[in-house]
Amino acid sequence: MTDLRLVQDDFGAFFQVPFAQYGPEIPYVSPFRSDLRRMLDGKANPTFPDPRDLTHFTALRGATPVGRITAQVQRAYAGRFGRRTGFFGFFDTAPDPQVAATLLERAAEWLRARGCDDILGGFNLTASQEMGIVTEGHEHAPFLAQAYNPSWTPRLLEENGFEPVFPMTSWTLELDRFDAAALLGPRQKALVEEGFQARPVPRREFRQWLSIARGLLNDSFDENPHFVPLSKAEFQFQAGSMVWVYDPRISFVGVHEGEPVGVVACLPDVNPLLRATGSRLRPSTPVHAFRHLRRGTRASIIFGGVRPDWQDRGVVGLLLYQAVRAMQDAGYRELGITWVSDTNHASLRQMEKLGARPLHRLALFRRSL
Repeated sequence: MTDLRLVQDDFGAFFQVPFAQYGPEIPYVSPFRSDLRRMLDGKANPTFPDPRDLTHFTALRGATPVGRITAQVQRAYAGRFGRRTGFFGFFDTAPDPQVAATLLERAAEWLRARGCDDILGGFNLTASQEMGIVTEGHEHAPFLAQAYNPSWTPRLLEENGFEPVFPMTSWTLELDRFDAAALLGPRQKALVEEGFQARPVPRREFRQWLSIARGLLNDSFDENPHFVPLSKAEFQFQAGSMVWVYDPRISFVGVHEGEPVGVVACLPDVNPLLRATGSRLRPSTPVHAFRHLRRGTRASIIFGGVRPDWQDRGVVGLLLYQAVRAMQDAGYRELGITWVSDTNHASLRQMEKLGARPLHRLALFRRSL
């Protein structure tokens, strides 16, 4: 078919793509419409000091949106890693080679014109947000903050010269079958004897906790090959909306002698709520939200981090013990855990200790420009 056309920065068409192309059997979950619009606004998103470093394209046949992609240049990434890499994200299409090729080539052209040497994705929109292309496990619905795409997406990328790199796995844990006490070993007990505390974060302390969490996240992810430290403005922009679904019973900060040394941030999994409302604010949304937050049984670990000088001392195990036990007491039955790379052996051992089950296999996809 030859009536394919691209539009740039048309948010309405961009938002509609997965709803127009993915049937009910595809468990993709869109961000809330207003959140997605805010993220893609280069003038509002502090990750992109120059608004011209972020754009999005939508493919249409007639009036029907059939595919979409973002293209973005993160200048701080180039400064940190010394690589002129451009990024793509929100790559959602019909299983149509022409649509995929048109979108990928347009994103590549846009990034090439900005001096990029290669294109890497998916990033929605950075390594501190949803990251990766699902290559296996498409039958499983994602938890909040887990990337998801249909089974045909990796094939379309490979057909257009992309190769998979940086393999990862996302995980899930059945809380009602897990004995949290299994996380308490000699190191965790020694920490308690030293006065280490895992404290829940009351809602009234949420803003203060965000500042603590940002510092711990930046310190603990410093060695990640794609992570760029988050400024206060960036972290507030990305995480500030968490307050609307925040459950103060299930996030913890690890404290020793008054100093925060670790954090585990957990949220109720609102993906079922987003699917029920079509990711839009409708008259029925408050009713759905009330029911979900009251009856929801799924939670997600959004991120966790430990200050480098406290790593390998059992802090993660103790924080997970407190969080898992709190979730079990609160009635949560399933826990989703975002990606762990194949090279992160310490975290993979922690998944084994938890008895977590692999949910999705993921990878980044790269192509030279």
